[in-house]
Amino acid sequence: MDTITSTTMYKTSFHDHPLFPSPRFVMDYCEGCITEGTIYGGYYCNDPNCTAWFFHKKCAEAPLQINHPSHPQHLLLLTKQLGDGVCELCGETILAPFYSCSTCEFKVDLTCGMKPPPPSAIEHPLCHDHPLVLLKKRKEESSCEVCMDGFWGYSYICHECNLYFHLDCVNLSKEVNHPCHSNHPIKLFASINLMGDAEKICFSCEKQSEKMLYHCPTCNFSICLVCTRNPPPLVIDHARTHVHPLTLLSRTMSFTCDVCGEDGKGGPYVCLQCAFLTHGECIDLPRIISINRHEHRISFTPHLGVGYSKCGVCRKSLNQYRGAYSCSVCPKYATHCKCALRSDLWDRVDLEGIPNHDAEYIAPFKVVGDDLIIHFSHEKHPLKFYKKNKILYDKWLQCEACMYPLVFESSYGCKECRFFLHDKCANLPTKKKTAFSRKLHSLVVTNEVVTACAECSVLFDGFNYTFQGDWRIDVHCGSLCEPFIHDGHLHRLYFYQRWGSSCVACEDIIRYGRYMMCCDACGFDLCLYCASLPTKMWHKKDDHPITLHCGVKLSEKSCCEICERELDQCKWFYTCFDCGVTFHTRCVLGDFSRLKPEKLIFYNRKRFEVIEEGGQLNSLIYESMNA
Repeated sequence: MDTITSTTMYKTSFHDHPLFPSPRFVMDYCEGCITEGTIYGGYYCNDPNCTAWFFHKKCAEAPLQINHPSHPQHLLLLTKQLGDGVCELCGETILAPFYSCSTCEFKVDLTCGMKPPPPSAIEHPLCHDHPLVLLKKRKEESSCEVCMDGFWGYSYICHECNLYFHLDCVNLSKEVNHPCHSNHPIKLFASINLMGDAEKICFSCEKQSEKMLYHCPTCNFSICLVCTRNPPPLVIDHARTHVHPLTLLSRTMSFTCDVCGEDGKGGPYVCLQCAFLTHGECIDLPRIISINRHEHRISFTPHLGVGYSKCGVCRKSLNQYRGAYSCSVCPKYATHCKCALRSDLWDRVDLEGIPNHDAEYIAPFKVVGDDLIIHFSHEKHPLKFYKKNKILYDKWLQCEACMYPLVFESSYGCKECRFFLHDKCANLPTKKKTAFSRKLHSLVVTNEVVTACAECSVLFDGFNYTFQGDWRIDVHCGSLCEPFIHDGHLHRLYFYQRWGSSCVACEDIIRYGRYMMCCDACGFDLCLYCASLPTKMWHKKDDHPITLHCGVKLSEKSCCEICERELDQCKWFYTCFDCGVTFHTRCVLGDFSRLKPEKLIFYNRKRFEVIEEGGQLNSLIYESMNA
């Protein structure tokens, strides 16, 4: 009986952080051998700053040095440095880690280093009726006769048939006895040749094979090539998932997982005593995690219970009798297991046993007196608090964080220099997770080297959120959270990645992979730039404040007071309720509304001066870097 149990922490020779064993099924790729597929009972890295995650057990436990028969004259040492060149044994490009000889230029990748070298010829291969010869030449224009995939390294060739085979595929028999299906031998089929109701979905990983798979015509049982080479354990004993050992049911069936509540179509793990069924990947789910769509930690509970209606991520119904992740701080917040563990939301860190820092708040300023603070962005002078913008002597002042006018909001100002912050901008958290990344971002002040926001693509000169200096997001996009409430729409809005959708406010088409604020109830999609437009503004073309007009058409046609062109009333615009004049949003704010006027900036290795024309920032004057 194959049994997987947890053991102690392990320190591998090529990874900087400790690794932890887990009986989890992970549909990913191994960070050691860079092989994609299902990993059963491997090791995982739980360091929050590490990009690696899961390793096969044999890869994590690879020895530091080996004596390989293909290079007997010297020992080969394991290195974690970025590799270059190709493996001497398989011809594929080397990726770290790999084995190399310190004396010679001999290199082999991790997988080839842990197995015998491929023979130069195979007289009786399992996959073919004729002898095969190792061809140390890439055949990129050909495909393997067994799995139909292309070649990235060396291959075997049948000179009689002029056919090519992967090094691993030559050992694939046309018929095998597999531990997951002991009733009958399973045969190798091309997926396209399986007709009618023949099962094409692997019972283990639940993926549909598009090329080759092993199939039992008698039982309609199918398993993909990856799971054939790496069969799942027949029994898993993991008390945190279930009190009794779980046995693999070796048949494809439709079922509902008792852990995550999702429907499955594959081979579940079952406890007959309790009538308990679960996906393999739902065994040993992380207990405490943090996702970028919620400000607090969320914890796994095997039975959600009453009081929850919809998932905090997908907004679909939750099942009180199944497992989920819930928040102990927010009594009605919970998510489906698979939603919480999405690769774009979860940072892959299990926080169980790690001190909770959710409640820690690093203040962006120090209080130094009544209505006086020292802000981290302006430490040379204190800033005084002004309620509801009592700085009446200049209504065109900009906030140094968001670069928008102070307008009617409470703010902080410096008496010594023209440095002002909205009250809400002065209180921006110095550390936070944004909806666009799994990593914790830091609030920093943009220096003279200006960039475009990674999400809305607008040039900005204020504060920004960044992760280790990369992927800078201005505070407008960085401060958006869900549910997002906008005066221009009745329903709450949520983050979605849209491709080819148009914004209801500006009608711009959104590029692939970009986020929008969207409504689940109706087809309302709002780009991030328009989502952060100020609802009230001052403009030099009008003596009164102007207000953002969201989607309600005027009774008659109107023109923009600045450019004198007719308004498209399908788009949002600004209007003055006292004078009745109207303005395009871009005309009010200008093309460079998030830049500081009369300032020299560097962008794309060129120096520019920002100038103001007609009451808005719409010009950049270019100067040579050498001027």
